[in-house]
Amino acid sequence: MMLSRKSGSLARLINFMSHTRKIGALFLLVFGFAGAACVADPLTNGDKSVASHHPTHPNVLMIVIDDLNDWVGYLGGHPQARTPCLDALAAQGTAFANAHAQAPLCNPSRTSVFSGLRPSTTGIYGLRPGPRQSPVLRDWIMLPQYFSQQGYFTACYGKVYHDGAIPAADRANEFAVFGPAPGMPLPGRKFVNTPSNMKAVDWGVYPLLDSRSCDWITADNAIAQMATLPKERPFFLAVGFRLPHLPIFASQKWFDLFPEDKIVLPPVLYQDRDDTPRFSWYLHWDLPEPRLGWLEKNHQWKPLVRAYLAGTSFMDSQIGRLVNALQASGQYTNTIVVLWSDQGWHLGEKLITGKNSLWDRSTHVPLIFAGPGVARLAISHEPAELLDIYPTLIDLCGLPGRAGLEGHSLIPQLRDAQAPRPWPAITTANAGNSAVRTSRWRYIHYADNSEELYDERTDSHEWTNLVSDLDYARTKAGLMQSLPVRYADPSPGSAERTLTYSNGVAFWEGKAIPPDAPIPGLDQD
Repeated sequence: MMLSRKSGSLARLINFMSHTRKIGALFLLVFGFAGAACVADPLTNGDKSVASHHPTHPNVLMIVIDDLNDWVGYLGGHPQARTPCLDALAAQGTAFANAHAQAPLCNPSRTSVFSGLRPSTTGIYGLRPGPRQSPVLRDWIMLPQYFSQQGYFTACYGKVYHDGAIPAADRANEFAVFGPAPGMPLPGRKFVNTPSNMKAVDWGVYPLLDSRSCDWITADNAIAQMATLPKERPFFLAVGFRLPHLPIFASQKWFDLFPEDKIVLPPVLYQDRDDTPRFSWYLHWDLPEPRLGWLEKNHQWKPLVRAYLAGTSFMDSQIGRLVNALQASGQYTNTIVVLWSDQGWHLGEKLITGKNSLWDRSTHVPLIFAGPGVARLAISHEPAELLDIYPTLIDLCGLPGRAGLEGHSLIPQLRDAQAPRPWPAITTANAGNSAVRTSRWRYIHYADNSEELYDERTDSHEWTNLVSDLDYARTKAGLMQSLPVRYADPSPGSAERTLTYSNGVAFWEGKAIPPDAPIPGLDQD
């Protein structure tokens, strides 16, 4: 079989499944976690058929990951990524290789998933306020509430909504059980003295025991909930893991998987920003995450990449624990498992670390569905949005449709991964700034009308901005038609990582940016 770029992901997935048992057995031997979910595949002989429906409404297990880009085995974003449990889940269902978040930031991204509405509609652009402070969402029926109305028992554990987005007094209105969301334990002193003194901007070997990690504790809590689920009705259980979000901590054995002298750094073009607008810097103007120049100067680039890979592998093991528990509960064959990450993360690409950009590294995320009604061992390369999760789960669970959602059901692709899809993926980073991603193109439009255009088939690193090339004028004009028609004003109380543009002046977190101001962390080096 000839392998095109599209078939590459499927080939990787098949290859991963051919030796998943070996990887899983190694993880069991070395790390001692219950890893059967990484090695026990209910498929036989590569069966790609659609899993059969259960006579009752299926359950939903939603797994939410924080800041995981495409450094995942089956996606091939990094050659050293080790994610056997995530890869095994992908093989048991349908994975989307061209899925994108609706915002490159936790709060607006998660708000979009649970509301089924775009940030440009809700006005939730920054880390604050929470969704209910948006006039649009004050009385809106969010995804867990909708399932509750349909008779489902609902519960969440870990970071599902953004931290603090739902006030404690209101949490019972969102989930029947709104479980704890423990934070990552911090050492007495930072391991890495970054330009920001924020304690969470750190990486290294910590804690000594896996069981002290917040993600282990969250998995424990969710597993305990699985053992006490009501028998008389279906459940909707959401579980949110923090890694590989900063601080990126894991115990020594996970770092040992990735010796520092063997670390492969991501490809970087040092002149990459020469053909990008100055306005692109405003999206991540003054952030605690260090720039690439600081990492190199302080010999922290490899340690950060290593920590990201190690933290991701540890988090992956917790996915294995969850799926194991689901199998042990006897509910696995009647449960839809949906896994997604709220946004990606830069590790030096475009000269930055962190998110808050409109390039693929910041928007491209894993998205997997497995369970009843979902084709197995399948990968779709059509553009998909996290916004599509809400209507897709409604359809998969056989529930009445609801009006007003802005996403589109992925059911055609879950039946046949080759099914075409007419809609692109749209990502918005504060009002006026959006990216349009199709199977081939990425078009970015900023609030000051500056632009970027990339051909993903020939330039997957997005190093050559084609927007000024008249040969692509028609392509650009077509992509522009998918931009938001209007942007809602920022919701009252909007703050933290907010960018506005008025009368030719950009304002970062409420402060005007002089047009000749040096770029923080770049021009000073």
